[in-house]
Amino acid sequence: MLAEIITIGDEILIGQIIDTNSAFIAKQLNKIGVSVYQITSVQDDKSHILKSLKEAEENAKIIIITGGLGPTKDDITKKTIAEYFDDTLVRNEAVTANIQRIWSDFINKIPTQVNLDQALVPSKAQVLMNLHGSAPGMWLEKDGKVFISLPGVPYEMKGLIDDEVIPKLRQQFKFPYIQHETLLTYGLGESALAERIEAWEDHLPSYIKLAYLPSLGRVRLRLSGKSMDKQLIQVEIKHQIALLLPQIEDIFVGYERDESIEAVIGQQLIALGKTVSTAESCTGGKIAESFTANAGASHYFKGSVVSYDTQAKVDLLKIDAHLIAEFSVVSSQVAEAMAASALKLFDTDYAIATTGNAGPDKGDSDAEVGTVFIALATKDKVFSEQFTFGNHRHKVINRAANKAFEMLQKEISKK
Repeated sequence: MLAEIITIGDEILIGQIIDTNSAFIAKQLNKIGVSVYQITSVQDDKSHILKSLKEAEENAKIIIITGGLGPTKDDITKKTIAEYFDDTLVRNEAVTANIQRIWSDFINKIPTQVNLDQALVPSKAQVLMNLHGSAPGMWLEKDGKVFISLPGVPYEMKGLIDDEVIPKLRQQFKFPYIQHETLLTYGLGESALAERIEAWEDHLPSYIKLAYLPSLGRVRLRLSGKSMDKQLIQVEIKHQIALLLPQIEDIFVGYERDESIEAVIGQQLIALGKTVSTAESCTGGKIAESFTANAGASHYFKGSVVSYDTQAKVDLLKIDAHLIAEFSVVSSQVAEAMAASALKLFDTDYAIATTGNAGPDKGDSDAEVGTVFIALATKDKVFSEQFTFGNHRHKVINRAANKAFEMLQKEISKK
């Protein structure tokens, strides 16, 4: 079964905001066996929206629209949908009551008429109550096709997708079973990895697909099975993974189950009752940010020192100035001293440190741009590795952070 996603808003098309809604919706639809045929972003323009709705109806059975449901004049989605369905807007009393509740409980004001008019919905629509905001979701049907309009505010949209849309779709349609298993690999490029496992890939059954998902320093292998026979998929994917693992055991670091490698590391640390800290220079807090993006990070991540300046390494991490003068601020010796200092400062079981030249200039070191030293300290040892990550600043920073996670994950897995 196919779906199409339409996001409405000039702010997306001018790059003012990033469309994260479509990614979330597509992922949730995929979990229940719905494939997204197309994602379209359109202006706050009636003719453009009408054209997109018509095209989507021709392409897909499920059409999900986000955005344009606010109280201001430029929010025209409801009126345009009403026109598309040859319908009129009527006031929904349940939505009105929800708006009044929100204004009373959280804003402590009386809603204006503009706010109350968000309770106007097409008469043919089934209202999807938005418990997190004033704009309701709307469910309409036409010639066997389902049109779902949702607010563009991400947390409101997510609540409606999870609480209303997905359950309602499950009730109305019978979907195939879909299972994804993603294996995380580090240290081997996509082409080399593909060559290594080519024979295995060639013998995959037709109902199981393999996708290579490369990023800086890592490649994810995603196995996707789809069939009305749930047991068939579960058994065959398990069998195929058993055949694959011996071929990638030297670069395999774990599974990703809709989670990042840093989230996987966090779960491992929690299971072991261990903690981690960081001392970052060239990565500028990227590693710490990645850890704390995950809920519950406080259980295993103690803190970070972003000692970007050379003097900050001396003042905050107590790195011996003579060590820096002798070996350079970009060196294995300084990286290891930083990691050892963070381990002691935060009293953690692991500490990661980075120091390098991300570019475009060399800064306080003569090391070439792209040179990075990553150190890892534990209660028993401190070690480091040197890397060359190229001359693109963004690439250097992200590859360094990814490599740091790889080193940490490998060390944790020894336990």
